[in-house]
Amino acid sequence: MAQKPGIPKGTRDFSPAEVAKRQYIISVMKHHFEAFGFQPIETPSFENYDTLMGKYGEEGDRLIFKILNSGDYLAKANEEYLTSKDSNKLTSQISEKALRYDLTVPFARYVVQHQNEIEFPFRRYQIQPVWRADRPQKGRFREFYQCDADVVGSTSLWQEAELVQLYDSVFSDLGLKGVTIKINNRKVLSGIAEVIGAKDKLIDFTVALDKLDKVGEEGVKKEMLEKGIAAEAIEKVQPLFSFTGSVNEKLEQLSQLLASSDEGMKGVEELRFICEKVLELGLNQSILDLDVTLARGLNYYTGAIFEVTAPKEVAMGSIGGGGRYDDLTGIFGLKNMSGVGISFGLDRIYLVLEEMGLFPDTVTEGTKALFINFGDEEAFYSMKAIKKLRSLGHKVELYPDKAKVSKQFQHADKRGITFAVLTGQEEIDKNMFTLKNLITGTQETLPLEDLIQRLG
Repeated sequence: MAQKPGIPKGTRDFSPAEVAKRQYIISVMKHHFEAFGFQPIETPSFENYDTLMGKYGEEGDRLIFKILNSGDYLAKANEEYLTSKDSNKLTSQISEKALRYDLTVPFARYVVQHQNEIEFPFRRYQIQPVWRADRPQKGRFREFYQCDADVVGSTSLWQEAELVQLYDSVFSDLGLKGVTIKINNRKVLSGIAEVIGAKDKLIDFTVALDKLDKVGEEGVKKEMLEKGIAAEAIEKVQPLFSFTGSVNEKLEQLSQLLASSDEGMKGVEELRFICEKVLELGLNQSILDLDVTLARGLNYYTGAIFEVTAPKEVAMGSIGGGGRYDDLTGIFGLKNMSGVGISFGLDRIYLVLEEMGLFPDTVTEGTKALFINFGDEEAFYSMKAIKKLRSLGHKVELYPDKAKVSKQFQHADKRGITFAVLTGQEEIDKNMFTLKNLITGTQETLPLEDLIQRLG
């Protein structure tokens, strides 16, 4: 007995309806990306091993899918490494390529490789799958899409203001009301660590602070103490645990807290510029919030940090994020190329729209009319009408076989097709078509011109 086929853990098949919904989200993103002047690029699904390795830290490197060399992949392997089973040293000899882990490093490689062809500032968007050898769990897959928009070659804070507007435009178009766009700044976090005397503990401090909404105030303090941050230092950041008010009020509180830190105050001024411009321009349906506990990608981001959360009525975490990075291309030798970018979480956005019932009915609308097949002569008569209807944008098809009419109707019912078109000898003789509504059961006989209107 043949073994039942399956797919690798952490991957998925998508049904026609699911693909239609995903494509709907992507089409909305593309529309707004291009409206904001972003240009599409694509990079290979796999890169050279050396391009990816060492760019994500030890944990990230471990999650990269390596591709074995073609043919006898052990031919070039060092005998000593084979004997000692030194997989770290052996891997680079038997695997010269790897599946891309994200879109950021390939984008950095693209910019460096094509720098003489690119007009800077360069506004790029990219929507492609990535692969990670992560442990599969709910909402986390080994193959998934990233949807990124970045601007490189400019330090202007207007870029950050525009990216907030871009988030708002996409989510408003998708019908998502109440999305919160959180913003913070790496310089603010550095400034806080400086004024409390924990500059050497910046990473430990911010990682703990970032968990405030998960473990609460006492949990954060406990972790800070365990990381060696003094109790007096923790006491100085007490205001952060009850950091409330409007964006402007929070900015004023930060100004007072960071008055003695030049770097911290620079971060406050950057936040002030971005927030003021965004609020003055206005947002459609999103909420802008200054969140001083936001510390995502701290080793990567150098300025503004973004995180987008779903409406409160949906139990879903981040559905987007990004920030400013000052040296994206430095890993490939091109220094001083500042950039800022954001990413949309396609899978999570899909789940939010599904839970909130926000997908338009037309998204999954398939074939509208099925022409019943009574035989070759009738089928040919139908095909002439089908060709005309398709040229006008109608989704119609002919049942391919001369089967029992009841079977053809059942097929239409299972497919969710609203209309059946019957073209027997009587219709052919009169140059007419019988249109049957499969939902109401009503039917009428009419010429092609009227059929076209009915299906419109």
